[in-house]
Amino acid sequence: MQPPALSEEDLSLLHALQIRPRASWTALGEVLQRSPAALAARWARLRAAGLAWVTVHPIVRAPSTQMAFVEVDCLPTRRGEVVEALCSVPEIISIEISARGRDLLLMVVARDWATLSNLVLTRLQVDGILRHRTSLVTEIHLEASDWRLDALSRTQTLAVTRSEAADPTVVRPTEAADDELVDLLAHDGRLSFADLARLTGRRPATVRRQVARLNASGIMRFRCEVSQESSRWPICCTWFCRLDSTHVSDTVQFLRDIPEIRGCFSTTGESNFMFIAWTRSVHDLLRIEKSVTEAEPALRLLDSAVALTTRKRIGWLLDQSGCATGEVIVPAF
Repeated sequence: MQPPALSEEDLSLLHALQIRPRASWTALGEVLQRSPAALAARWARLRAAGLAWVTVHPIVRAPSTQMAFVEVDCLPTRRGEVVEALCSVPEIISIEISARGRDLLLMVVARDWATLSNLVLTRLQVDGILRHRTSLVTEIHLEASDWRLDALSRTQTLAVTRSEAADPTVVRPTEAADDELVDLLAHDGRLSFADLARLTGRRPATVRRQVARLNASGIMRFRCEVSQESSRWPICCTWFCRLDSTHVSDTVQFLRDIPEIRGCFSTTGESNFMFIAWTRSVHDLLRIEKSVTEAEPALRLLDSAVALTTRKRIGWLLDQSGCATGEVIVPAF
């Protein structure tokens, strides 16, 4: 079943929340020229329908955190069972079912090298999996948290950006009490300080201070996600490339100017460079391939993987129509 398309007002609100996921309705209302109550009601409707959600995810640039992409081949008759089993693994933060070349494409984030090794060597030994291939991420050039819906004007975008100052990032160790807050924010990244205080039994001032410290700790990041099938960009494709290290900087700079690009990574393996895009149609895939290869002749495209559907994104389980089910497997921080 095809989910309802997002309206222009929906997209404007979501674009603003991509910039400032926890911005107050009052601050956003001044930019979007809508009442705070109307924006809150619109957000409640979008979230209840599984069309959008705000969550937190690990920052992979933290010192010990490891990231990898894992391509999985499985028995056709067991694919559903394999997906269900892998969805329950916290380190597997995203799962796509691919059209060709591999059955599944997993995005993995582990807190350290030992955890990643154990996952690949032991915990991926699931009945129904025939083989898997792992590419370690050596550098993140662009990530989906920086991708925007392009629904706001430049003036509105600047106004939202200025509406609430971002906390400076100062890497600090986490505390045992942080786990409960992270779990709550992963399920609903817009929970108010009053709600967080009520759910944790702490004082609102204490919770506000703890969230600010977490937000500046360098271990997590807030993100507003959207149901891809309801957006203007329902097609997701990942390209696997070969690129000499001397050309990486120029290529990344070119990719930054393509609005459909949602991710770009250097990796280990024969295909040592990957980029991901959301597009309006399959015809746009050829346009992107052509523009990239013409502008960056040193880049060699080895393969591409179009996602037929996504079953898990940043810990959130999605239904067959790409909407959030409300069930969250909190990533391992």
